[in-house]
Amino acid sequence: MSGAPGGGERQLVLASRSPQRRAILTQLGIPFRVLPSAHPEEIVAGDPVATAERNAAGKAAEVVRRGAAARNDLVLGVDTIVVLDGAILGKAADEEQASRFLSTLSGRTHDVVSGLCLRQGEREVVDHCVTAVTFRHLGPADVERYIRSGEWRERAGAYAVQGLGSWLVAGVCGDYFNVVGLPVGVLADALAAFGMPGSMWAVPAP
Repeated sequence: MSGAPGGGERQLVLASRSPQRRAILTQLGIPFRVLPSAHPEEIVAGDPVATAERNAAGKAAEVVRRGAAARNDLVLGVDTIVVLDGAILGKAADEEQASRFLSTLSGRTHDVVSGLCLRQGEREVVDHCVTAVTFRHLGPADVERYIRSGEWRERAGAYAVQGLGSWLVAGVCGDYFNVVGLPVGVLADALAAFGMPGSMWAVPAP
């Protein structure tokens, strides 16, 4: 990324261990490095959007506060949650809970909510994205087969739309990449707010 006001080279820092987020940034052609955040995720009762935004901001702030990122770096924090009837379905603790999550989502439409924070020093841009996902009607065999795959582990709502979990999904309304874990449109707007429009990185130089 190009230099920033005040001097120095700016680099995007992903405050996450998520391989899905890394893959999306790589697909977009955005240079970045990874500095996972130690910020503990929390739930704001009754407010999924506030939960996702607060966790995203907390992740970015923790990396900046720890001094892990350079002064001019843009630190990206993201938090993605699954919401059904206002209730947040986090990462399943075990196979039994994962099965309950999938059975509850069967044949219904839920929201995937991502909060995104882009931070440089004390300045930050915080936003969110909501995508509606409709599941197929799942029988016990469908759920059991997916649980056996192990793909549900460390996934909000106990599924991954980009993997074997695509078999569970009947339709997606909104930003597909948000369901994977990184809302691309929101990221583009946040980068533009820091003077880094998509034209600076999306198209390779001749």
